[in-house]
Amino acid sequence: MDILRFDTANPQGKFRILNATNGGPWHKRHAQDQWRTNLEDYKAARFRYTRNHDSAMCGVYGGPYSHDISCIFPNFDLDPYDPASYDFACTDEAILVALDAETETFFRLGQTIEHHIKKHATLPPKDFKKWAVICEHIIRHYNEGWADGFHLNIQYWEIWNEPDLDVHSDNKRTWGGTPEQFFDLYEIAAKHLKSCFPDLKIGGPAICGDFAWTEQFLNAMQTRHVPMDFFSWHIYTTNPLQIAERSAQVDEILAKYGYAEAESILNEWNYVRDWGEEYVYSLEVIHGMKGAAFVMATMSVAAETNIDMMMYYDTRPSVFNGCFDYYTYRPLKGYYPFLWYGKFYDGYKQIKAMNSVENVYSLCGVNEKNKLTAIVTHYAEDDSLLAKEIALDFGKEAVYEVYLLDETHGATLHCETNKLQFEMQRNSCLLIKEK
Repeated sequence: MDILRFDTANPQGKFRILNATNGGPWHKRHAQDQWRTNLEDYKAARFRYTRNHDSAMCGVYGGPYSHDISCIFPNFDLDPYDPASYDFACTDEAILVALDAETETFFRLGQTIEHHIKKHATLPPKDFKKWAVICEHIIRHYNEGWADGFHLNIQYWEIWNEPDLDVHSDNKRTWGGTPEQFFDLYEIAAKHLKSCFPDLKIGGPAICGDFAWTEQFLNAMQTRHVPMDFFSWHIYTTNPLQIAERSAQVDEILAKYGYAEAESILNEWNYVRDWGEEYVYSLEVIHGMKGAAFVMATMSVAAETNIDMMMYYDTRPSVFNGCFDYYTYRPLKGYYPFLWYGKFYDGYKQIKAMNSVENVYSLCGVNEKNKLTAIVTHYAEDDSLLAKEIALDFGKEAVYEVYLLDETHGATLHCETNKLQFEMQRNSCLLIKEK
């Protein structure tokens, strides 16, 4: 039997925001029929932030009339200082619905990925400075009340998405220009927005993993003295430990180019074995218990890194959503790791494990009343592995409620016990809460 021991005598800092996501609640406040909603379940999971990237693909958020710069400012030839040039209505609604779930928007300033044979809005804007001025007025609408707007104090404003994708391909789905053109756009936009809003967090560019491109980008930004409050990046994998490796790589490259103080934000991640022959298998995993275990294991690993915020891709109505059923909006297995992680926001300080067990991942915290809550996950990519015998040592005697998430249990109460020894099936999770 493997024993996992915890250093309960030395509680660490608060739990960081690792259960944020892409895609807000699915809810129409103006709907009169065909009533479905996941608003209450979404709220219960305590997603602190929702990134609005790719939301323009989804009718529930307003589809092609929402979020992207080309949707909010549909005619680039119009006057960016004239409120009549903007169409905010659907984006307003999506942001306000998210706030109804107590979730703030992490606003991606840019465009939805284009998989089409002909690219349109992902081509470089005709005038980079004008594009920056348009972004400025979008911020003023949501934070300063401009154009019959709001005072929402949205903090995070991300410039573009995955400009390093398809750099060496003729099928450029996210940035249709050259790297140098993107460097110019980012410089102009970041300097302009930071000069207008010095207290907001301006960053980007949500790289997909081309670190040769990233070195060029960061070198150019350093040389040009471009401010960067956060650096965003993506990774898709089947191995949670690769999240930690990539996080360390990001830390190293940010320090190298003078951006060590920038927040490290992983704002797209999920289970993907590959994008070819194993892609369909990957989607099947995302929607099942193995995908849920991967999610919980990944958040457990990320808690040991310097990642400041982590955003799952995604909770939009899409093939990557392991949280909610596309048709009924009801929670899937992958919803419960987010729900469980949200419990640690209730005044918990993190407790570190003193040792490791292969394929076993853990989170542990202690609240203000010195009561423990822990999550233990047995996740394995290898589908042939068997169950594990696990014992937990918290260094004290107590009675615990144990909740089980596996193929046949939906995060339900399994037992109350003072004997923390369990046979954990492959791809299962336990929530253990001191009474």
